[in-house]
Amino acid sequence: MSTVAVGRLAPPFELNTMEGETYSLESLLAKGPVLGAFFKVSCPTCQYTFPFLERLYRQLGANGALVVGISQDSPRDSQKFAKQFGVTFPVLIDREPYAVSRNYGVEFVPTLFLIAPDGQVEASGDGFSKSDLLTIQGSLARHFGVTPPALFQPEEKVPEYKPG
Repeated sequence: MSTVAVGRLAPPFELNTMEGETYSLESLLAKGPVLGAFFKVSCPTCQYTFPFLERLYRQLGANGALVVGISQDSPRDSQKFAKQFGVTFPVLIDREPYAVSRNYGVEFVPTLFLIAPDGQVEASGDGFSKSDLLTIQGSLARHFGVTPPALFQPEEKVPEYKPG
């Protein structure tokens, strides 16, 4: 199983939120690029990464940037995770046997996919990667024609990479 490569079409999906609302990749892409972040609530690297994804969402969400978490856990556990880590973007549930995760070739969490409006994967990465997040931020900023504030603050001791 290999991760969906940059330049390839992202597999379509339809998943429910923690509250039961249905989202499809097609409906999300109709609004613009989508950053999908696959995760498990027990993953320490996911716990570290998601506040930065929330920061990215707060910086660019008003411009139309879409971020969705794709949880491999129950709605209840996912809801606790979202509350604990301040996640306000939609969290979708990929229930066992994790069909969407498998279609995307997710082997480690977190795994991120930035999907362009035409459905092609524009960027991807697993674990926490400072450079991947900056690449994603830059791509979204260019798409919306904005200059966001710094994603990482000088006083923050942010590692370059944390494996998932």
